[in-house]
Amino acid sequence: MRCPYCAADDDKVVDSRAADEGEAIRRRRMCRACGERFTTYEHVEREARVTVIKRDGTRVPYDREKILGGLEKACYKRPVSAETLAGIADAVGELIGREYPREVEALEIGRAVAERLKEVDHIAYVRFASVYKQFRDLDDFLAEVREVLDTTEGDRPGQGRLF
Repeated sequence: MRCPYCAADDDKVVDSRAADEGEAIRRRRMCRACGERFTTYEHVEREARVTVIKRDGTRVPYDREKILGGLEKACYKRPVSAETLAGIADAVGELIGREYPREVEALEIGRAVAERLKEVDHIAYVRFASVYKQFRDLDDFLAEVREVLDTTEGDRPGQGRLF
């Protein structure tokens, strides 16, 4: 493991323990070159074998980072923590690995992300939905906003007002 402080490739593990309810291993490491300590996590790479079928029919490997990137764009300047976004990406990855062991349509991934994002922040959800659902015009956008408003019972903290 390369040290994030000095880039040396010589470290030793000083502590290991289970993390994420046994789904990962947290390792505390110390760089032998500079003496700094840092933490790494090891996860089972279940998603790697899943193929995503895109709208145009092309197939690409599942990539958690693409989901995280889409979430970050949707949540730009919104009060949503990076940990929350990572949690959504992890939950979707687990769902994909469990429900779709070989192939999954991109629309199913978008639907899973949208469902979780709707629970976190309505503004970010509408932003995400505008791309995921490919809104053609303002009427599509307004219909989605109305749907969110119809399912919302008053303003919840952190949700922001849509209008």
